Amino acid sequence: MEGTPLVDSKSKRLIAYHEVGHAIVGTLIKAHDAVQKVTLIPRGQAQGLTWFTPSEEQGLITRGQLKARITGALGGRAAEEEIFGSSEVTTGAGGDLQQVTSMARQMVTRFGMSDLGPLSLESQEGEVFLGAGLMSRSEYSEEIASRIDEQVRVIVEHCHDDALRLIRENRMVIDRLVDLLVEKETIDGEEFRQIVAEYTDVPEKEQYTPVF
Repeated sequence: MEGTPLVDSKSKRLIAYHEVGHAIVGTLIKAHDAVQKVTLIPRGQAQGLTWFTPSEEQGLITRGQLKARITGALGGRAAEEEIFGSSEVTTGAGGDLQQVTSMARQMVTRFGMSDLGPLSLESQEGEVFLGAGLMSRSEYSEEIASRIDEQVRVIVEHCHDDALRLIRENRMVIDRLVDLLVEKETIDGEEFRQIVAEYTDVPEKEQYTPVF
């Protein structure tokens, strides 16, 4: 359900930077899905939204794609930090950070995509595999739990650094896109990419083909 468009100009610009942050990072990372639309028209609890469209129906997702999604999800928070400073970051990234933490944790505990090696430490239901048995999370050894937490932190921090770099390197086009978004309230993906392409090379998105 669409809500009432934002009236407060300060809030509108802050949310515009947040959403353009998501969209610019997703656009400039080759492994990320393409931007479909960026809008400031509220829907449900969200005061702004950025939609991404997968190139094809995906069966399997690569490590590179997961890291791209984490980086893109951190683009909003990175834009707030870079544009307004760390003291002015908002609660708007709360849902993004939950999503980011969940994806990074699954990379470590389910998909074997970290320095812990090709181990599956949790089932889809969150149960923990250690040795030959199935254990509850409370039975984790502190050492294993600490190593998992450290790997999750490493993945998220690396992606956060990438998001900040992309925001910093593309500030000029971000400012232009924010002005346009504040004015129009919605930018479709094609127009967004055309404007970005005036300032930098936009990578051609990979065509994802499911493996059966």
